[in-house]
Amino acid sequence: MARAQTVRLAPYATPALPSDNVKRLPPSPARSVRKVEVLRPSAWSFNPGDKALPWLLPLVLLGLWYLGVERGWLSEQVLPPPGYVYQTLSDLVTSGDLWLNAFASMQRVVVGFALGALVGIALGLAMGISKTVEDYLLPTFNALVQIPVLGWLPFALLLFGIGETLKYVLIAKAAMVPITLCTLQAFHQAPKGLLEVGRAYGFSRRQSVTSIVLPAAIPTLFTGLRLGFTKAWLSLVVVELVASSEGLGYLIVYGRQLFQLDLVMAAVVVVGALGLLIDRGFDYLEQRLSRGRPTAGGRLS
Repeated sequence: MARAQTVRLAPYATPALPSDNVKRLPPSPARSVRKVEVLRPSAWSFNPGDKALPWLLPLVLLGLWYLGVERGWLSEQVLPPPGYVYQTLSDLVTSGDLWLNAFASMQRVVVGFALGALVGIALGLAMGISKTVEDYLLPTFNALVQIPVLGWLPFALLLFGIGETLKYVLIAKAAMVPITLCTLQAFHQAPKGLLEVGRAYGFSRRQSVTSIVLPAAIPTLFTGLRLGFTKAWLSLVVVELVASSEGLGYLIVYGRQLFQLDLVMAAVVVVGALGLLIDRGFDYLEQRLSRGRPTAGGRLS
């Protein structure tokens, strides 16, 4: 039987390149590190290129309003010309009636909104911290909040009369609903990963709420505050339409009774402008406070 022979192969040799053909690249020049500034948008900043677009639709509506009255498409008894509304608004500013009524409305909405915010945040915290409290309160709360503000008006008149207390209570009720629901939603969306880290480090429930849940809940809380203020502002006008002797809603009712639609339109413009300014203020505060917030969802339990 033939014996297998082992054949050894010579190692592969890489051919040597002549040193003249090797070209070395020049060293890369040293570049200084440039600092790039990231501009953070502000709620009060004005950029003509970006901020002009939202004004397009109001200007178009204003132009259609002017053309409709001038061409006779709309009767002046139904919709007064923009010039009349501007003149009426100027007269209100000059006489001081606008400042008096605007101050009365702002005082009512601030007091009612503050009461509704305190009650709403307290209820949201209670239901968010305790699952038992949420199971007991949330179904009844969801049933009661379906009743509009005007539905509570007859009972509120019997309990509080027709004075300022009635307005504060109805405005507070309107603001409390979205603030309570958004506060509870903030607890439901607590960052699960950070909560587990807090439990690993032995955080108590109070420490988890103050150090993890509340900082991450700033956007949701501000959403509730903005919605609550919108509801409070709408309820203010409704309450002043029903029972009031001063305020922006009273100006609307007074103009309707005298059939001065220019006064009605002027008061409507002021109501919209004040509401927009305060909403922008909430937006500015939210941008300043919500920095580096976590986005993962979880639940505090």
